[in-house]
Amino acid sequence: MAEPAPAPAEADLRDAAVDEIVRGHAGFCSATDSLLSGSGDLSAGADLIAHACSLCKHGLLSLVRDHFLRALEESFERNGSLKFWQHFEPYSEFSLLESKSLIHDDEVQRVLCNALEEISSEKHYQEKCLSILVHALQSFEGDTSQGKHDAEADRIFLFSKYQLAVSSILMASLPQCFPEILHWYFKRRLEEISTMMDDGIDSPDKDDMDLDDKSMCIKAGEMDIDEGYHQGKFLDEVVKNIGKVVRDLRGLGFTSMTEDAYASAIFLLLKAKVHNLAGDDFRSSILGAVKGWIQAVPLRFFKALLSYLGDSYDYDSPSSGLKSPLASRPSSCYPGIDAPSEGLVRWQLRLEYFAYETLQDLRIAKLFEIIVDYPDSAPAIEDLKQCLEYTGQHSKLVKSFISALQYRLLTAGASTNDILHQYVSTIKALRTIDPAGVFLEAVGEPIREYLRGRKDTIKCIVTMLTDGSGGSPDGTGNAGDSLLEELNRDEESQENSVFEDGFNSDDKQAWENAASWEPDPVEADPLKGSRNQRKVDILGMIVGIIGSKDQLVNEYRVMLAEKLLNKSDYDIDSEIRTLELLKIHFGESSMLKCEIMLNDLIDSKRTNGNIKATINKNSQTSADLEDNGFSLDNLDSTIISSNFWPPIQEETFNLPEPVDQLLSDYARRYNEIKTPRKLLWKKNIGTVKLELQFEDREMQFTVAPLHAAIIMQFQDQKSWTSKNLAIAMGVPVDVLNRRISFWISKGIITESVGSDSDDRIFSLLESRADTSRNGGNTECFEEPLAGDEEGENSVASSEDQLRKEMTVYEKYIVGMLTNFGSMALDRIHNTLKMFCVADPPYDKSLQQLQSFLSSLVVEEKLELRDGMFCLKK
Repeated sequence: MAEPAPAPAEADLRDAAVDEIVRGHAGFCSATDSLLSGSGDLSAGADLIAHACSLCKHGLLSLVRDHFLRALEESFERNGSLKFWQHFEPYSEFSLLESKSLIHDDEVQRVLCNALEEISSEKHYQEKCLSILVHALQSFEGDTSQGKHDAEADRIFLFSKYQLAVSSILMASLPQCFPEILHWYFKRRLEEISTMMDDGIDSPDKDDMDLDDKSMCIKAGEMDIDEGYHQGKFLDEVVKNIGKVVRDLRGLGFTSMTEDAYASAIFLLLKAKVHNLAGDDFRSSILGAVKGWIQAVPLRFFKALLSYLGDSYDYDSPSSGLKSPLASRPSSCYPGIDAPSEGLVRWQLRLEYFAYETLQDLRIAKLFEIIVDYPDSAPAIEDLKQCLEYTGQHSKLVKSFISALQYRLLTAGASTNDILHQYVSTIKALRTIDPAGVFLEAVGEPIREYLRGRKDTIKCIVTMLTDGSGGSPDGTGNAGDSLLEELNRDEESQENSVFEDGFNSDDKQAWENAASWEPDPVEADPLKGSRNQRKVDILGMIVGIIGSKDQLVNEYRVMLAEKLLNKSDYDIDSEIRTLELLKIHFGESSMLKCEIMLNDLIDSKRTNGNIKATINKNSQTSADLEDNGFSLDNLDSTIISSNFWPPIQEETFNLPEPVDQLLSDYARRYNEIKTPRKLLWKKNIGTVKLELQFEDREMQFTVAPLHAAIIMQFQDQKSWTSKNLAIAMGVPVDVLNRRISFWISKGIITESVGSDSDDRIFSLLESRADTSRNGGNTECFEEPLAGDEEGENSVASSEDQLRKEMTVYEKYIVGMLTNFGSMALDRIHNTLKMFCVADPPYDKSLQQLQSFLSSLVVEEKLELRDGMFCLKK
């Protein structure tokens, strides 16, 4: 059905409206082109407003907005973006130019600032043009009574669309070198600020510098943020320039890229500062200096920058939800200092965390050297403790330090003594970081496992505990102090600190423990109990290396016997003190035999004095001995209870007749006093002080009895053949040749070839000239005990004793392997414990059994295949 034809008046109205729309659109496009032509002339704004209002009257608001925004984009891309990126084309290979030092600081700064100024000016002009359109739309909406369009919403919409278009255009054509240029720019500017600030901080006459209205506060080694000292003008100028660059970059949509650039620059600067302060000197703490530098340089810069950009917030505002202790309110004694803004607090948290983490990584990487220098390096350990408390990266320390130990310490080239001292230093240092010992357990396990495989570990442990060097490898420490005494003092001080209150201390400690309870870290061993119940026991950890305190006590008994038997007097005060400390840790029953050994020395001193007091000076025997230069006054004996001492190594030889007579006379007098007891002399044990008189010199020596007996043979006969001298001494020729080498090395005796090639001639050198011709030492001095450097001990070692004790079980082991073919170490150990219950019962440890089985493998009595022991075929 056809529609009715419009009336003539209505048709004329529609034609007029179309004509008005066409004319308005053409005028609007023309005015838009005129405004955005780049001439900077805003005179076409009136026409734009009129044509825009005309189009909006006909409901073409969206057409107006879309056309104008599209025109703005095309204009910005042509007059803004393209020209902006052309400034940076010469720096397309920025990294290469920087590596060749072809980048000039002033040039790049000028190019960046000029480019930003040009594009910001163009953007500012276009924003003015956009404001004209917004004004036109507001005028149209103001003339309408319906008010269908919200003017403020239109303004926000148009400007956000324009800002998004600007960012999109720039990002679409972003050259690869631009982020590098930004990073380089901020890095250079921040280095200038840092250099200026460091000069101000380190200046010796900084107290005499002129200050502005606000003064710099220094407290506890840290600098509070303040704008008042003499570098203020320079800082304000630099920050103003940087702030303008940052503001322009933000306006172009580079907010994230800009923040990344100056954040990475400041973090690199902070990292370099931490590295510079840390160095390889561990004797001073640097954490305070680092935090002070953060306050003085980057935070000062950020405060000025945030204030310039208008990003500061009131600390008390509802929007400020971050109440960090680092951003605490200023003290009333420092008026005029503003509380830091939320943005500044966030930067402070980021910078301090990065500083803690950087210093932590440096100290962890050098932890091995730090522990070697402990306790001189205690400040570095304290810094590391604070860093780990802040970052919580204890597992990184454990992994790194274990790797360093395995690579640098747990090697064949390191002595057992050095490993043990490093282990003790590790315990002392790490208990500062981790008092509960959770991470110490993980770090110490590889050391303990390695030391269990070394044969001299027990001996070195005993020496370290009792040698009087305080556990220091270089022998430093308090005079007369052993590691055992040091540990005892540490325990006493810990106990005193726990109970210093004295009143309701248990209840108070319980409440404190409950309030400060924390779960154990994931690295904690669940078998060790809670961290609040743990206590780092250095001695317990050292004994844990061996696995049994009985082995340590037995080794100490051997070493004590060796030391007592080689004493030339009865001074045993230090040994008594050490024994008392050991009794505290190991119990009196374990140290009973050692106590009897010391009592033997005390009784020997008393008995020796009684015998000398009853000497009859008129007896013929004593007179004859004194004529030969020997007297009971010169003889001191050590009388031992052999059942409680370790087995004594015996070596038979003939003593000179006067000395043998002297010992017999002493034994007779002892029998008279201690009837019915008798003395059995161990002639090879003890020390002899000799004074040798020659034609032109006298020499003094302290030697073993066998060495003394050898040289006394030359008193009446100046030359001996090796065979005749061996017969006179009652020792094999090879033993004689080995022992007489001591006197040959001292220039007392000379050696020559005899008539028989197997026989040697030993002659006494009477004069200094004879000694010099034979290359001997002509100086007179008291020698240390001869025989020590030959590695010969008076007492059987603990290994020898163990070997002798374990020989009883050898037949049992052979029988088991004959019946079962092959057995693992654990099974052999459990079988011996089960069946060897008669005298002597099997009471050895797994490590002792393994050592004995290994010796049988060396003797080719057993074989070890895939962890199984079997008989040698």
